[in-house]
Amino acid sequence: MHSQASGPEKVAAPYGSWESPISAAAVSAAGKTVEGLAVAGDGRLLWVETRPEEGGRAVLVKEAAEPGGNALDVTPQGFAVRSLAQEYGGGAFAVQGDVVVFSNYSDQRLYKQTIGDTSAQPLTPDYTGSVVRYVDGVFDPHFCRFVTIMEDHRRDSSNPMTTIAAVTISDGDINEPTVLVSGNDFYAFPRIDTIEKRMAWIEWSNPNMSWDKAQLWVGYFSEKGEVRNKICIAGGDPTLVESPTEPKWSSKGELFFITDRQSGFWNIYKWDEQSNMVVQLYSLDAEFSKPMWIFGVSSYGFLGKDDACHKIICCYRQNGRSCAGVLDHDSGSFSELDIPFSSVTNIVCGDGSFYVEGASATLPVSIAKVTLNEKGKTATDFSIVWSSSEDVMQYASYFSLPEFMEFPTLVPGQQAYAYFYAPHNHIFHSSSDEKPPLLVRTHGGPTDEARGVLDLGVQYWTSRGWAFVDVNYGGSTGYGRKYRERLLGKWGVVDVNDCCSCATFLVETGRVDAQRLCVTGESAGGFTTLACLAFRQIFKAGSSLYGIADLASLRAGMHKFEAYYIDNLVGNKQDYYERSPINFVDRFACPIILFQGLEDTVVSPDQATTIYKAIKDKGLPVALVEYEGEQHGFRKAENIKFTLEQQMVFFARLVGHFKVADDTTPIKIDNFDDSL
Repeated sequence: MHSQASGPEKVAAPYGSWESPISAAAVSAAGKTVEGLAVAGDGRLLWVETRPEEGGRAVLVKEAAEPGGNALDVTPQGFAVRSLAQEYGGGAFAVQGDVVVFSNYSDQRLYKQTIGDTSAQPLTPDYTGSVVRYVDGVFDPHFCRFVTIMEDHRRDSSNPMTTIAAVTISDGDINEPTVLVSGNDFYAFPRIDTIEKRMAWIEWSNPNMSWDKAQLWVGYFSEKGEVRNKICIAGGDPTLVESPTEPKWSSKGELFFITDRQSGFWNIYKWDEQSNMVVQLYSLDAEFSKPMWIFGVSSYGFLGKDDACHKIICCYRQNGRSCAGVLDHDSGSFSELDIPFSSVTNIVCGDGSFYVEGASATLPVSIAKVTLNEKGKTATDFSIVWSSSEDVMQYASYFSLPEFMEFPTLVPGQQAYAYFYAPHNHIFHSSSDEKPPLLVRTHGGPTDEARGVLDLGVQYWTSRGWAFVDVNYGGSTGYGRKYRERLLGKWGVVDVNDCCSCATFLVETGRVDAQRLCVTGESAGGFTTLACLAFRQIFKAGSSLYGIADLASLRAGMHKFEAYYIDNLVGNKQDYYERSPINFVDRFACPIILFQGLEDTVVSPDQATTIYKAIKDKGLPVALVEYEGEQHGFRKAENIKFTLEQQMVFFARLVGHFKVADDTTPIKIDNFDDSL
């Protein structure tokens, strides 16, 4: 709800027709993202920033030397810091002192650079076609090398070999990496103890995803740097289903990690080497980590050094909200920190302060520096270091605040969750007898989560008079393993039911117009969108962004990381057929617009083409927008802008019963424009 101060009378206008300064261009300009944090030797932060205005180029940036100063671009021109490992990347750089090693997007080679230099030296061989990829690396202080996950596509591009490998980092040396650990399907988080010669890592095997079942190992380095005497710390008990993640060594050589072995929630544990036992540090029905879709996640860190490092700064997710806290792993005491983020995604620590990536209902995705008091339990300073949209507050009077919402599912007594945004514009209002149109967003993954934070892409709709709801259907993260596993074998059923139930709930509670319900989604969310439109009659129009229409086709062309993921979510061949919207085009009964990148290796572009042609042949209004040079997810500012504008105009023309205030030229809609 929004309280309004007394002032000029609002202008009456139909929902959806309101004028708003939050333009599609403003949304695309606010589309910068963060892909990794680390602290350099001088205590200043480094992060990877993706820039839509540069075609989605990912640039390593360093915090300004003085508060309020300009951050420094570290990455030289001609380079971009991005790994394609497991297709989704992340974890593309590491820093030691003032030396950075990063994965370069165009050739996927590792390069070494001294911060401040305008050149970078290659460390790995040049393989044609970017067939060897590196990710999630760390410096090895014991053997003057760089230890990294290596994904090798040279022998089999559909089944690349993943290993933990060592790369020489001395100047001028370009050698074939040395494999340290191999034999399993996947590896992540190689982390080296700076005190003793040993390394921890996570590994898992098909058909599991890392959040389903994984193992934490520790190995000891020989005098030659080989890994010997490997010990499974967690995940080795066949009677215990768990998914350990994020191992980290303290400056004292203690190993910490996160796992969900007891309660089904990811909590923080510590390994006792002498007894080879693990101890839970603090028990809470909350998620202290998240599914590893990308490498380089950092949900906790050690504050200070030596005697002070018994304090762990961590974040967790509970009941739709993130909290940051201080955990004393000696005493087991825990205290929540009061910081203005309701969503926290990454934390890295310096000596006396820490950096947190987060957002809230009124703050866009940002990085903040937090300093604690002497007791280390209260934040004495909170300053924004970076913002995805620095000038976003100029639109504050147009913001719709998210309402965390529980709604009933089709399973008696069972609830699901969503964030609802009511239409809001301080200049306009509608007539009292009109209900707003609703746009339901189905998040991707599908093992992912909507977080209810400031997103100009949402405010674009609400400030024009749309209601908007972000649904965390069964299978979403942030609510524990049991909630996440609602989707196992039920993808295309539970998610579809929950999204439809959410829309129905909002209609029944009198908040939206039942005749103007629309749905949109990206990737796996696009599949849920198409399935809602094919198998239910709730929605009046939909938009799919690089969505999945044919599950069998997706499965046949799926990359190694997700090769069995779809099997776990769908089931047998009959399920694949019956849940694929492409096989039931006769059931579509409303207009659809599709957006697709032509270089997408996750969801093949022919999926969009096939369903477009089928819907067109059926005679339904349909449009297809294809983008050259875009992959799985749009990174170019002009394409982000165009997609948003065309969705808005498409819905307005076909189900809205209003005229959009923006001066946007609509694209041609087959089976609609040619009949006018």
